[in-house]
Parts: sequence; structure tokens; C-alpha cells
Amino acid sequence: MTGREPHPVLPKYYESDAERQPFVTALFDGAARHYDRVCALMSLGSGQWYRRQALERAGLRHGMTLLDVATGTGLVARSAVPIVGDAQRIVGLDPSRGMLEQARKALGIALVQGRADELPFPGNHFDFLSIGYALRHVGDLDVAFGECRRVLKPGGRLLVLEITRSPSAVTRAVTRFYFQQVLPRIMWATTRSEPARMLTRYYWDTIAACVPPPVILDYLTRSGFVDVRRVVFGGCLSEYVGVKAA
Repeated sequence: MTGREPHPVLPKYYESDAERQPFVTALFDGAARHYDRVCALMSLGSGQWYRRQALERAGLRHGMTLLDVATGTGLVARSAVPIVGDAQRIVGLDPSRGMLEQARKALGIALVQGRADELPFPGNHFDFLSIGYALRHVGDLDVAFGECRRVLKPGGRLLVLEITRSPSAVTRAVTRFYFQQVLPRIMWATTRSEPARMLTRYYWDTIAACVPPPVILDYLTRSGFVDVRRVVFGGCLSEYVGVKAA
């Protein structure tokens, strides 16, 4: 393993690893106004309930400080507020200015523009760190997980939510058809937004190309996390959890 990308270069969208982040940022900037709609359709309306349950399973508790990396429009952070009990104890970080602008309309948390591989925070600063459905957009897992561990307090917890290819060929075929055929048509019909339509196809392509769960678990362990585990729901929703040793 090289510590590099969770998925290879996708020539359909960009030609080199150096072009990955600019492409992803521009795509999310363009789709930001419609992102909540995209997520609601992808999760069939169950997303917020699931995010809150996942946060609680991973150990988020009242009074903790939380950094939500790749916060987007703040969907994970919104689920975290009632658990933590104080929006001021949550910070959202994202490279997309457009997504942060949408998050500001929905949340009263601190929002910072930045990337997972260069977190602009001091070490030993947060009790909990979450990454919601964005690991596939990270360029270097070793660097990103190292940064996550650095900013967590001793005993702090990391939760990574991801969509994983189902082991069932039938489920994969249905999911691929939904992401590549059904969702793009719905998004175009309801938004007339090309970035929103492209986002649904890009999501599936990154899911299909992402490194498998055992590799992600190994990267977490290599980065110094302990008690590393993966919880799976529905065959395709993965919760990766790790703890920074006390």
C-alpha cells in the first residue's frame, strides 16, 4: 500500500491526481444549492435518523466537542447538535465555499474552509471527529487519518461514514442503476442543474472504485488508532470507528 488515494484517478472526470481536488471542489460548489435534495433522495429520507444513530453508536455524548470534517451543508453536524447539546461545541470544515454558504443558512456552528489532509487546528483539541461520506474525496489516507489523530484529544473518537459496494451482485446492480440512471434524471427534472446531475453519477463511480473496507481499517490502525472496527448496515453503509490512545 502506498498511502495514496482511496480510489484511482477517474479519467471520466479528471486526468491526474493533482486535478482531483479542484474538480471535486468545483463540483460541490456547483451542486451546493441542491445537495440536501440529492442526499435525501439517495437515503430515501432516512439519512438524518441514521446519522444520529451512527454518532451515538460511535460514542458521541452530551458536552463533547466535535469537528465535522467535509461537513458539506452540515448534515452530520445537524444530527450531532441534539446529542452534544450546544451548537457552539461543534465546528464544521469543508473545502467548498458553496457548501459552507448553505451550511450557514441551516446551522449556528463555527464553519471553517479547509481540507482533511491539512486541518487548521492545534493538536489534542477535539473529543470527537466525524467524516460523513467524504473519504472517497480524500487524496491520501495516511495523511488524512494522521491529521484526524493529531487534532483529537487522548481518548478521542473518530467516526467515518461511507457507502460501500454491497457483496451482493444483485444489490450492486440495483444501486448502480439507481445512482446512474434514476437519480440523475430526477435531479435534472427537478433542478435543471448539471452539477447536481453529475454529482449522483460521480458518487457511484467513486463508490465502485473505492479501496475495500479491510484496507481502510488497516490505514486507521497504521495511523495509530486503537479499538478500530467497522459496523455495517444494509450491506452498504459502513461506520469506521477508531480511538486515539489515552
